Amino acid sequence: MNILVIDDEKEIADLIELYLKNENYNVYKYYDSVKLLEEIDTLNIDLAILDIMMPEIDGFSLCKKIREKYNFPIIFATAKVEDIDKISGLTIGADDYITKPFQPLELIARVKAQLRRYKTYNGAISENIIDFRNISINNDTHEFYFNGNKIDLTPIEFSIMWHLCKNRGNVVKTDDLFSGVWKEKYFEKDNNTIMVHIRHLREKMNDNGRNPKYIKTVWGVGYKVEK
Repeated sequence: MNILVIDDEKEIADLIELYLKNENYNVYKYYDSVKLLEEIDTLNIDLAILDIMMPEIDGFSLCKKIREKYNFPIIFATAKVEDIDKISGLTIGADDYITKPFQPLELIARVKAQLRRYKTYNGAISENIIDFRNISINNDTHEFYFNGNKIDLTPIEFSIMWHLCKNRGNVVKTDDLFSGVWKEKYFEKDNNTIMVHIRHLREKMNDNGRNPKYIKTVWGVGYKVEK
């Protein structure tokens, strides 16, 4: 599980990171919101712990930005103790709110609780919705989003993308991809058909065909989408 920690107080961020790593979580740690927003689309976050009082972009504004694209749990860990601040935080999209100073073990317990709820709530739809890096694909609605923008795909393009995303990180063999999408037996001549559709997908995603970042060709084997 990947946990995002953002707090401009370095000592607190480092302490939270230490306790999370002791629980075998992977931690993305940031001390300012600006840098995070520049890189968030490259991360695969399962839960975020945000401070509120930060320079340039405060925690409330950051939470709103995150909620425009992502639905992973968000916990505010902050020195703002007024009820109105708690209400505001929960209203704009946070899932929990803990005030400083707090016991690190209590924060860890809240992290685990939110992850359990998120996993339970999303269990029924997780097989039909894939959300990673800056790709979101919904097999129920046949919608595909890239960098937060909806991209119109043909049924064949969508099916190819779904098969690749479902097996993200692994190579999908050319014959398996063809039989999975076209529901027909694969012959060598069919490779050209797949290549044309892959090229169209890359063009729609502005993915450089010579050095693609998303849909990669594994020559002589098939295609893969990196995690």
